[in-house]
Amino acid sequence: MRRRIAISVAACSLALSLAGCGMLGATSDGGDATPTKGNDVTVGLLLPEKANTRYEKFDYPIIRDKVASLTEDRGKVEYANAEQNAAKQAQQMQQMIDARVDVILLDAVDAHAIAASVQKAKDAGIPVIAYDRLAEGPIDAYISFDNELVGEVQGRTLLEAMGPDVDTSDKIVMMNGSPTDPNAKQFKQGALSELNGRVTIASSFDTKDWKPENAQANMAEAIKVIGAGNIAGVYSANDGMAGGVIKALEAAGVTKLPPVTGQDAELAAVQRIVSGEQYMSVYKSYPAEAEAAAEMAVAKVQGKDIQFDALTRDRVDSPTNKGIPAQLVSVVALTRQNIKQTVVSDGIYKISEICTAEYADACAELGLK
Repeated sequence: MRRRIAISVAACSLALSLAGCGMLGATSDGGDATPTKGNDVTVGLLLPEKANTRYEKFDYPIIRDKVASLTEDRGKVEYANAEQNAAKQAQQMQQMIDARVDVILLDAVDAHAIAASVQKAKDAGIPVIAYDRLAEGPIDAYISFDNELVGEVQGRTLLEAMGPDVDTSDKIVMMNGSPTDPNAKQFKQGALSELNGRVTIASSFDTKDWKPENAQANMAEAIKVIGAGNIAGVYSANDGMAGGVIKALEAAGVTKLPPVTGQDAELAAVQRIVSGEQYMSVYKSYPAEAEAAAEMAVAKVQGKDIQFDALTRDRVDSPTNKGIPAQLVSVVALTRQNIKQTVVSDGIYKISEICTAEYADACAELGLK
């Protein structure tokens, strides 16, 4: 995927009508125009899995509530979760096409396999917005975090954790995400841009389905080959896998854990960061992404082209389509030093949720109270 800055939408002359500026139900491209609606909007939301707690806890309820607030409580969200099953997601998408939802927000289990379903939605006149993962096929827009930046932040922070004397004699393990997820490839590319030439990547895995148990098995294999005491750091693409990596290291008798990265700021990972087991995660503002996705979906259906264009000023390429309108949301490294300023300040977790009895002393040390 390549990133481009979109050309800004030109301001309309005051002499032109509002409809001519793309407002009041007008569309900027008559060939792809969709029927405009009022507030009786139905958004189909397809999320990929439940193992990562973010989807059920944040994405769905935030999108549901934002659609309601944008439509005076007349809009609704039809929600389905594929539970990491690509075939099930294709069935769910077909059901939404048959039900004639107005727009689909799609977070693909398998970005390539879902392309035919995206085409079916297009043929039925239903816009599809790729959410969080860039699906193939004729999607209308894409919103996600800046995935290459995520990998860069992970790689850079891992090097910082390994200390100022880090060099190519230091061996690390790379625990990348699922090969069916295009985001995983982008995370990996971003991380390698920081790690290549700085350390030795002694083992690298593409972890099936992002499953922690698969990461744990992969890490156990790496420990056998490299030796537990010879691993200076672990790049883990997300928090669930970081948990599996840490279990494997502890099972191998490692008492002083090497720095381990993560992503998603899951509660268990935040607690591991507090205790020092995990060095960092990548905090992504799910409210910002989810609310913007809801705004994009409603604007698309209602024909508010200027608003839609303002929300999608970037451009991205998928393997099948070029120049897709997009919004790429920035991210931040989450460490012990900024827990209060990130996940607590944004209302993701309360200190009482993080600082349970097991973590009370570590929380006190960090001033989390």
